[in-house]
Amino acid sequence: MVHLSVLDLAPITQGSDAATALARSLDLAQHVERWGYRRFWLAEHHNMPGIASAATAVVIGHVAAGTKTIRVGAGGIMLPNHAPLVVAEQFGTLASLFPGRIDLGLGRAPGTDHATARALRRTLASNPDEFPQDVMELMSYFESDVTSDDAPGQRPVRAIPGHGLRVPIYILGSSLFGAQVAAALGLPFAFASHFAAPMLLPAIDIYRRNFRPSTAHPEPYLILGVNVVAADTDADARWLATSGRQSFAALRRGMPSTLPPPSADFEKEITPFGVIPLEELQSVSMIGSIETVREGIDRFVAQTRPDELMVVSHIYDHHARLASFERTASVPSPRS
Repeated sequence: MVHLSVLDLAPITQGSDAATALARSLDLAQHVERWGYRRFWLAEHHNMPGIASAATAVVIGHVAAGTKTIRVGAGGIMLPNHAPLVVAEQFGTLASLFPGRIDLGLGRAPGTDHATARALRRTLASNPDEFPQDVMELMSYFESDVTSDDAPGQRPVRAIPGHGLRVPIYILGSSLFGAQVAAALGLPFAFASHFAAPMLLPAIDIYRRNFRPSTAHPEPYLILGVNVVAADTDADARWLATSGRQSFAALRRGMPSTLPPPSADFEKEITPFGVIPLEELQSVSMIGSIETVREGIDRFVAQTRPDELMVVSHIYDHHARLASFERTASVPSPRS
C-alpha cells in the first residue's frame, strides 16, 4: 500500500494571525494521527505573510509535544540557510525529546526571495552548489564514530545532542539535482510534484536508475507531493480549491499573501487530474468528491509507483480542511 503523510505550511488565513495558524497546525496533526497518516512535515519559508513555519524546528517541537505516535519532521530545512552543525544540534535535540519520531528533510532552495536570503545568510559562507557536501557533513554529526579532518590532537567537533542518534534524512527536490544527490547518497527522495511537476518523471527515472544502496536504505524510497482538496461534491471541492489558486497566483506575481477565502473567479482554472498529460502538468492536484480524488490518486500512483504521498491542502476554512484530510485518509491504493 502507498502510505499517506501530510505537508503543512502552517497557513495564515486572511484576517487571522500566526498564533491561530500554529494552533490549527497542531489540531490538524492530532486529527491526522488518529486517521492513520504516517508523518506530519512542516516547511521552512521566510518573509511569507501566509506561512507561520519559518522557525521550523520550533514548530516541529510544538507539534511533536502535542501528538503521541505520528512522525514529525521538516519538509524541509533549507540547508544553505544554516550551518550543518546547528541543524544537527536542533534535530538531535528534537530526537532526544521525541525518540523515534523525528524526520529531517533537506532542500537547497532558499525558501524565500533573494533579499531575505541575503539577510538569512549574512554571516554564513554558504553556497547552494555545495549542498551535497553540506548534507554529508550534517550526516556525519549523527554518526556514532567521529571522523575529523582537524589537525592531530585537535578536539573533534560533535553535535550534542545529535551525536550517534542517526536522525533519518530525506532529500527534497523540485528538479533533477535533488534526485541525483538522493541517489548518490542512498537516501529517500521527496519530489515537490505539488508545485513543480514538469521535472517529475525525469527526476523519478534518474533517482531509481542511479540509486546506490546504503546501509539504512538498500532500496530507493520515493515520496511525491500532491495537492488534495476533497469535499462532498466536485463543485464544492473546486470552490474550496480556489483559495490555493489565488495564493499561488499572488506568489507568482511576487506579491505573496495570506490564504484568502474562496473566489468564483478562480474556479475556471481547476481541471480534473488526467485531463492534461502528466508530463505537461505544472502541479499535481486531485480536487473533487472522494470518488474523484480516489480515481486521480489511483491513476497517479499507477503512473509513478511512489512509496508514499505527501498530501498538501490549501483550504481557507479549518473545518473544511480537516474534513478533506479525513476523506483522503480512506483513499490509499496498492503500488502498481
